Amino acid sequence: MKLKKLTPELASGIINAGFDTEPREIQSLSVPKIKSGTDLILISPEGSGKTTALVIGTIQQLKKPFEEAPRAIIITSSKEKAFEMEEQFAILGKETKLRTFVAFDQGIIQYQKDEIYDGLDVLICTPKRLTELVNINGVPMTKISLIVMDEADTLITNRYHSIIYRIGDGVKKAQMLIAANKWHNKFEDLSDRILKNPMIIETEEEN
Repeated sequence: MKLKKLTPELASGIINAGFDTEPREIQSLSVPKIKSGTDLILISPEGSGKTTALVIGTIQQLKKPFEEAPRAIIITSSKEKAFEMEEQFAILGKETKLRTFVAFDQGIIQYQKDEIYDGLDVLICTPKRLTELVNINGVPMTKISLIVMDEADTLITNRYHSIIYRIGDGVKKAQMLIAANKWHNKFEDLSDRILKNPMIIETEEEN
């Protein structure tokens, strides 16, 4: 991961967080491909740095706040994981001032819808709540350019693929990023249906 090829604000955030001293293999391999606009499937063990790679890649692609509608949707398996990702955005993207918001199952859905429409760049959400929000037109899709699935093997196993297909089918031009601890045979269905010539990056690096 060559910092000179990232936006100065993001590079500064990475340095300030100390992430530049020992970049993880999955990050070095995937971030340049995300930057190029390629659809990706990342397969590596838990703790290998996939989530951070997704956050860095998303910040690099969005760069700075723009208009009101979200430009990236990140789907992850739990409320706890969603807030962990938001914290990484706050640290690594501090100088970019990108606006993030977490929508989760236990939250008040009307409040969450209002917050989304008030303006943000990145929506991080659990799959069940995303389904509910989409059903009430709670997520404007007009500006979505990036769709991210973290812990995709868990999401697929729990049969949340329907909302992924729905979002992917509805936003034809979005870049797709999928990260998982291990391969799942349903990833082939995702590739055939909503990904565009995806590159698969697989590593064995752990903590």
